[in-house]
Amino acid sequence: MAHPHKNAISNMSASSLIGIIEESKMTYVRENLSIFLHESQINLLKQVKKHEKSHHKRVRVKQYEKANKDDLFVLHLDLYLKKYEKLAKKGLIEIDNSPENGLAYDCLLTEKGKAILDEIASLESEWEGVVGIGGNDLEVLQKLALNSFEISYKHKKKKKFHILKNS
Repeated sequence: MAHPHKNAISNMSASSLIGIIEESKMTYVRENLSIFLHESQINLLKQVKKHEKSHHKRVRVKQYEKANKDDLFVLHLDLYLKKYEKLAKKGLIEIDNSPENGLAYDCLLTEKGKAILDEIASLESEWEGVVGIGGNDLEVLQKLALNSFEISYKHKKKKKFHILKNS
């Protein structure tokens, strides 16, 4: 018997298909992860890892220095801090409320956080096998990712230029 959603999926746009695939991956990871994390917490944990890299940290410091620290900015800063505090309560990150780099706060992964990220990476890899991503599929996805990355990269470069231009 054919899958009941086969016809619907055959008529979906690439964007919708990508959404289904991403939702499947996240669902698989969340259901098999050794601790409970919301999707947003998984993404935030990945961001902490990314932001620990020195070149990302330098960019964040420059952006923070140039930011207009109005009431809305402070509100957003507080909202993000609350999200980070939830990860800290789970022992996944540590929050430095007075870092020497000039940021209002900074976050570092704990050993437990690093272990959970390793577990997430392992589950994502396992999911690839479950859904049947093979050799040629990976090549196609790499090509799409490279083309897609150009859009994001150009946007970030443009945004950085805009920030530096106004200084």
